[in-house]
Amino acid sequence: MRLSEIKTALNYLKTIEFVLPNRDAIPAHFHVTEVGLVKKHFIDCGGTVRKEEVINFQLFTATDYDHRLSVEKLQTIIKDSEELLQLPDAEIEVEHQGRTIETYRLAFVNGQFLLTAKQTDCLAKDKCGIPTTNQEQSNACTPGSGCC
Repeated sequence: MRLSEIKTALNYLKTIEFVLPNRDAIPAHFHVTEVGLVKKHFIDCGGTVRKEEVINFQLFTATDYDHRLSVEKLQTIIKDSEELLQLPDAEIEVEHQGRTIETYRLAFVNGQFLLTAKQTDCLAKDKCGIPTTNQEQSNACTPGSGCC
């Protein structure tokens, strides 16, 4: 979900609900404690230099049970963040405290914001000898192939 998509979704809501991949709702008294622009400059295992940008929302649940983040307040947080941080219309990632800080992608379905699992991936499958089809991948990385 991109920033423009969450802004559009908020226009149709009266309350905000975030749901974890296991279908548990994040308690209604959560806070959005951070909105940030995260830039990643890296080299993949095939030697290609890459750059990525995502917008990060950090959700925090404390013991202030009377706190409820309104749609209007989240819209204000997003508007202020866009102006102050010069946010692009990038994908949103959500951080939430689990066993450690867990990072999710975001989707919007039936009036709920769904935190969806992220997956690692090899970005240089062609250089690592990893099939891009549904073929057996267990032996794709062989010694001397250059695969990390």
